[in-house]
Amino acid sequence: MSSMGDVLHTLPAVTDACENLPGIRFDWVVEEDFAEIPAWHSGVDQVIPVALRRWRRQPLRHLVGPEWSAFRRRLQATRYQAVIDAQGLIKSAVICRLVDAPRFGMDRQSAREQLAAWAYDRRFPIAKNMHAVERLRELFAHALHYPMPAHRGSYALKPLTQAPSASNAPGLVFCHGSARVEKLWPEDNWIQLASLAAVSGLGIYLPWGTDEEHARAQRIAAQTDNVTVLARQNLAELATLFSGSIGVVAVDTGLGHLAAALSVPTVSLYGPTNRRLIGAYGEHQVHLEAPLPGTTDSDAEALMKGITPESAWHELQAVMRAA
Repeated sequence: MSSMGDVLHTLPAVTDACENLPGIRFDWVVEEDFAEIPAWHSGVDQVIPVALRRWRRQPLRHLVGPEWSAFRRRLQATRYQAVIDAQGLIKSAVICRLVDAPRFGMDRQSAREQLAAWAYDRRFPIAKNMHAVERLRELFAHALHYPMPAHRGSYALKPLTQAPSASNAPGLVFCHGSARVEKLWPEDNWIQLASLAAVSGLGIYLPWGTDEEHARAQRIAAQTDNVTVLARQNLAELATLFSGSIGVVAVDTGLGHLAAALSVPTVSLYGPTNRRLIGAYGEHQVHLEAPLPGTTDSDAEALMKGITPESAWHELQAVMRAA
């Protein structure tokens, strides 16, 4: 339902189900900010937006108001054969309980929040040491009774129908923003990386989603001649931007997972988060981290600083050549 990365990570499980059960169709409950994403998959019929993030600011007003009532009516308007909770959180389990159909999810030891398991009629043990995409693929295989595929999962996104902007020549995209400060890469490193790209004649595009990210993008652009700060874009516009780019460098953020879903050559920078469990998943993906001697996961700033612009540039060139 929420987090761009979580939503994208569920797409390969939908692909598996469509490949193994011809004719199966899905409706998808998702936070309103990410409602564009499920519609990009041909196996999804209805996208049903929910606004828990917005509603929780004034819960008494919204959870007894017309929006909640309209959401429940839409959720209950279709008769479903099964409901799968792909997120395993208490909030997703509550939504799961609103549907009168057999409910499937991970067991207490596997779900991200143990209490979520109370909502399901069938609970499955799913190993926690697997990548998030593989965990969801296994959950869907158990719930819908087909063998877990051996091949790498496919996002199977529909071809983009939106034409790329004529003003954006092919270049690189730097995804520099994150809601978590410990995931950020130093601004000086972005500036140095842009300078390395400039030697090869490559332009850089900087997307942003908050005022703070916009200000950072402007500071980076002020130090280099080959950087363009984009206007604020929706997810479809960003997907088009990535599809038209030749490479992406990203911190651990939803936009990095979007680039991976589109098979764009991408170097993702990891410090405090575990790339083996939630790293960008797909073709042409490189995970770069700096295991510094004597540095622990709690030293997030040191971990991110330990990734040099030169190493990021080297890996980006290699993955672009390979692609």
